[in-house]
Amino acid sequence: MESYISLVCLSAGIFAPVLIILLLKCKKATDSMARNIPPGPPAWPIFGNIFYLLGTMPHQKLYNLRPKYGPVIWLKLGSVNTMVIQSANAAADFFKNHDLPYANRVVPDAMTAWSFDQASLGFAPYGAYWRMLRKIFSTELLVQRRLNDSTVIREKFIDRLVDWIEEEAAASPGLGGSGEVELPHLLFLMALNLVGNLILSRDLFDLKSKEGQEFFNAMNNVMVWAGKPNVADFWPFLKWLDPQRIKKNMVKDMGIAVNLAASFVKERSQQNISDSKKANKDFLDMLLEFKGDGKEWHDKISDHNISIIILEMFFGGSETTSSTIEWVLAELLRSPETMKKVKEELHRVIGPNKKIKESDIDKLSYLQAVVKETLRLHPALPLLLPRYSTKDTNYMGYLIPKGTQVFVNAWAIGRDPDVWEDPSSFKPERFLDSTIEYNGQNFEMIPFGSGRRICMGLDLAHRILHLCLATLLWSFDWQLDISSTPETMDMRERMGITLRKLVPLRAIPKKRLQ
Repeated sequence: MESYISLVCLSAGIFAPVLIILLLKCKKATDSMARNIPPGPPAWPIFGNIFYLLGTMPHQKLYNLRPKYGPVIWLKLGSVNTMVIQSANAAADFFKNHDLPYANRVVPDAMTAWSFDQASLGFAPYGAYWRMLRKIFSTELLVQRRLNDSTVIREKFIDRLVDWIEEEAAASPGLGGSGEVELPHLLFLMALNLVGNLILSRDLFDLKSKEGQEFFNAMNNVMVWAGKPNVADFWPFLKWLDPQRIKKNMVKDMGIAVNLAASFVKERSQQNISDSKKANKDFLDMLLEFKGDGKEWHDKISDHNISIIILEMFFGGSETTSSTIEWVLAELLRSPETMKKVKEELHRVIGPNKKIKESDIDKLSYLQAVVKETLRLHPALPLLLPRYSTKDTNYMGYLIPKGTQVFVNAWAIGRDPDVWEDPSSFKPERFLDSTIEYNGQNFEMIPFGSGRRICMGLDLAHRILHLCLATLLWSFDWQLDISSTPETMDMRERMGITLRKLVPLRAIPKKRLQ
C-alpha cells in the first residue's frame, strides 16, 4: 500500500505541470456539466477520488459512500469521469434503458497485453466481431442441446475431484486419519480440465502436474494484475511509461497462458490437415474451420485470436467457478445449522447408496438457495466489468458525458438495504419462497451481469456449481481444523478482477459412509 501511494505521488509530481494544463483545458467543459452529474465526494486536485480505489476492497469503500451520496455516485479518478451504480433500482434503469450506449467495456491497460482486449468476447468492442463471437458461443458451445450432451463430462471430472480430495487428505494425515486439504487449487484444476474437455476434448493437467501448477500461478497473477489499480488507467498518457510495471508483468504472466493455448491450437491445426474428414468435431475444430458468417463478418478467425478465445474460456470457466464454490463451502462451514439443512435435503432427495446426478439439481431447492445467497454476498466480479458511454446520455435525470466509465457494484447491489432485510447476514431461507434468479432479469442480484454483455456461461456455471457442491457435500462430512472455529473463520476478501478469499479455504474431508 505504502509503495503504491508513493508511486502515485511520484508520478503526479513528475507530471503535475502537464496535468494542471489538462485540467485547466477541461475546466470549462467540466463546469458546464457539474450541475447535472450525480453527487459524489469532493475530488482532490489532480488525483480526484482515486484513493477510494486503493487497497484490496474498492467495492466495499464505494458501498460505504452510499449513505451520504445515494445509490448513484460520481467520481473523478485521475482524469477519468466515473459513475458508480449501487442499487437495484439504479441498475434496472441502467440495463433496461441505457444498455446500448454503454455496450462497450472499459479496457484496463493491463488487458491490452497480447491484444487480449481485441480478440476476447469479454473485452472486444461492441460490433461485428463481438456479435460474431457471441453467435458462435450461443449456437456451438453453450446451446442447451450441447450442455445436455456434455453432462457425462461434468460428472466425470467432479468424480475425479472427489478422488483428488481423498488422495490429498491421505497424504496429509491429521486427527482421525484425515488431514486438511487446500480446496482452491483442487477446484481450479477440476474446472480447468472440465472446460478443456468441453472445448478441446482433452484433459489438461493432473493433480501433480508441474505445468498445471505453473499455469495456475500464471492465471492467478493475471487476475491480480487485471484488477490492480493502475495509474496508467487514471491518466492514460502515462501508458507508455507503465509506472507500476503492471503491463510488463501482465505480458509475462499472460504469455505463459497464451503460449499454452497456442500450443493446443497449433497441435490441432496440424492434426486437422491430415484428418480433414474428422467426424466428431469440438469447439476448437469449429473455430479453426470458421470462414465468417457471410453477413457482418467475412474473415477467418486468426490462430492468435483463437488462442485468446480458448484462454478466455479457461479464465471464465475455472477462476469464477472455483472461487464461488470456495465461498459456498466457507459459508457452510461457519454456519453449521445451514450445513445440516443442506445435508438433510441431500439425504431426502438422493436416498441411500445413490450417486448424485445432474438431473437431481432441480430437486435440491435448499442447495439452490444456498448458492443464490452466496452469489448475493460474494459475486465473483464485484464491480462486474466496467463499461463506458459512447455518447452523452440522460440517466435518472443526470447528464452523463460521453466517455464516462461506469462501475456497476454488484457486491453493493446484493447488500441494497432497500431490497434486502438484514443484508449482511447469510440467510439462504430468504430465497426459498422467492422468484429472484441470477439470470440478469432480477436486478436485486446480478452476479453475472445483465443486458447485451451478460455472462454467456451462466447456464454452464449453474450446472457445474450445483453438481460440484452437491457431490462434495454428499461424499464428505467437512470440518474445520481444531485450531479454527466458525466464529473465528477468516472471511476477508482478496480483490483481483475476481473476488477470492484472502486466506484460501482449508478443511478436513471425512469420507461419508454411504
